[in-house]
Amino acid sequence: MATLIHTLADHSDDVNYCAFSSSCLATCSLDKTIRVYSLNDFTELPYSPLKGHTYAVHCCCFSPSGHVLASCSTDGTTMVWDTRDGRMLAVLEQPSGSPVRVCRFSPESTYLVSGAADGSVVLWNMQSLKLYRSGNVKDGSLVACAFSPNGNFFVTGSSCGDLTIWDDKMRCLYNEKAHDLGVTCCDISSQPISDGEHGFRYFQMASCGQDNQIKLWLILFADFLGVELKYKCTLNGHSAPVLACAFSYDGQMLVSGSVDKCVMIYETSTGNTLHTLSQHTRYVTTCAFAPYSPLLATGSMDKTVNIWQFDLKQPCAGNTVENESEVAVEDWSEDDVSAWLCAQDLADFVGLFKMNNIDGKELLNLTKESLTNELRI
Repeated sequence: MATLIHTLADHSDDVNYCAFSSSCLATCSLDKTIRVYSLNDFTELPYSPLKGHTYAVHCCCFSPSGHVLASCSTDGTTMVWDTRDGRMLAVLEQPSGSPVRVCRFSPESTYLVSGAADGSVVLWNMQSLKLYRSGNVKDGSLVACAFSPNGNFFVTGSSCGDLTIWDDKMRCLYNEKAHDLGVTCCDISSQPISDGEHGFRYFQMASCGQDNQIKLWLILFADFLGVELKYKCTLNGHSAPVLACAFSYDGQMLVSGSVDKCVMIYETSTGNTLHTLSQHTRYVTTCAFAPYSPLLATGSMDKTVNIWQFDLKQPCAGNTVENESEVAVEDWSEDDVSAWLCAQDLADFVGLFKMNNIDGKELLNLTKESLTNELRI
């Protein structure tokens, strides 16, 4: 069961996007502000709302550690904020000055991508807060972006319907016409899967579009083979354009939001619909699962954000920490280790541990020397 546990109604205009860190929820709006809430009791943080953009804020995202928040706007800028005190750390101006529609951090927080209405894509170096590389899609506005869990590549989606795969040097690796009337959103599952047959690891991706469809894809990535995008299936639950999609942290569920005012939750492995939520009174523009708790946020043009909680008996985003006492550490999965790190207030190391595939067995074998020399901790 998905139960509505809270509704946030602080924005004075359409909610365009929402994003979770391990401790906060951020929302942004046509009203030019970003609001940040504590996950403990959904109260707004003292420094919220964040004000700096001069036009609508289209997208916001947390860095993997949760210490930095990025937001982007029609004003042609991507702003970077410190989530501990709300300070503005940088204003990154799209070289063309075009409205910025989407922004995303790489898994290691090395880069921040910003994509704009003129099709320009910029990779910003997050250490120097300077432009690192830039490129352009063939046609249309850039409206969607998602990084692979290993950070080796990212995918962009455009209003002309193309999905484009780039490497971290901004080389275009692959292009596919995916949605006839335009892509609106895409997301890559944080859980890579092995194909068993050849030992390759591939990534599950979802894309959605103005054609009312959600498509599931498999991205195969091997240095000697390049990149291959394989179509898996189409989910046809919505009766109008689908504006948002997101995987749960464990990759088992996919959520979508649509112009039909509905939120749909699917089981990824079967494509079956688990829930249809219809509490919003206008278009659903955004949806996001929390990384380490059974929470879902959905935002709408009705100016509200709904927070949903899942019954922990269901497959759900990151409920691993619930079983921590029952499962021996040596049997912990990589997700269990991530949840444990967050519980110890060590969320900064989640990306690094994920990249090194540290599960329970590996965790028990870590020594002071391996932490220092191999992980550079």
